[in-house]
Amino acid sequence: MRPKPVIPRERAIRDADDAVDYYRREAGERAALGFIAALDRAWRHIAHHPATGSSRYAHELDLPGLRPWPLRRYPYLVFFVEREDHIDVWRVLHAHSDLPAWMNEPQDT
Repeated sequence: MRPKPVIPRERAIRDADDAVDYYRREAGERAALGFIAALDRAWRHIAHHPATGSSRYAHELDLPGLRPWPLRRYPYLVFFVEREDHIDVWRVLHAHSDLPAWMNEPQDT
């Protein structure tokens, strides 16, 4: 199967930028670069395997097709939906966040 392009929404980019800033500030440059590498690996994985991840949140949040994929060594989840021609990345959230609360935030396209 040919990989699909991964296209993060503006909010997902801000989430990732915030996490990188946090790791840079609290744990140093190496941790921040490690987060970026883990995010890149996660995006490559979902590009090749878009049916991966649990559909639990899709049912709980009433968002058909929504799936999370965890970052290795970092407590973050990439939330995405497979589209016909790409992977739509909605958010990059800390696993201990109030995940239903982010549904109340405006979603950009």
